[in-house]
Amino acid sequence: MAEDFNQRLIAFLPNLRRFALSLCRSGDIADDLVQVTCEKALANQQKFDPGTRLDAWLFRILRNNWIDRLRRDKSRGIGIDISDSPDIVSVDGAASMESRLMLNETAQAIDTLPEDYREVLLLVCVEELSYKEAALVLDVPVGTIMSRLARARKKLSQLLGIYGAEGRSSDSEGKLP
Repeated sequence: MAEDFNQRLIAFLPNLRRFALSLCRSGDIADDLVQVTCEKALANQQKFDPGTRLDAWLFRILRNNWIDRLRRDKSRGIGIDISDSPDIVSVDGAASMESRLMLNETAQAIDTLPEDYREVLLLVCVEELSYKEAALVLDVPVGTIMSRLARARKKLSQLLGIYGAEGRSSDSEGKLP
């Protein structure tokens, strides 16, 4: 009995896939529906009445699976195939964690800088003010801004161990290394 059921189920697979394709119009989803239908049919073959049509019973299982899937998808919202969205960037957990740790370490190092260094560093490097604008905000000469920024960068790189003991005095753009 079970052997006959299995053979009939296998022989009917093309019909199931054709019906699934007519419902969902997607090969991947149709294959999933056929697989779930086969799993349920095999798990419940003792409930199948041999005096009835196997094809009708299998079609009914497949259709019910399709309806269940539609209900699930409706409650989930719109799904987007990742291959249709090449602009989505995957997240590297290790790199993300490393960046977060470095950011925390940098923030702590900035907090240890003297206030005049910290002010210049934040105005120029974080708020992206020009040297002239930072000089106006702090009411000091532009040369003072440049020297404080150079010393702040050098001290910060030493605290973070970025450039070794000799450090780096400054770069021409006024940005953090």
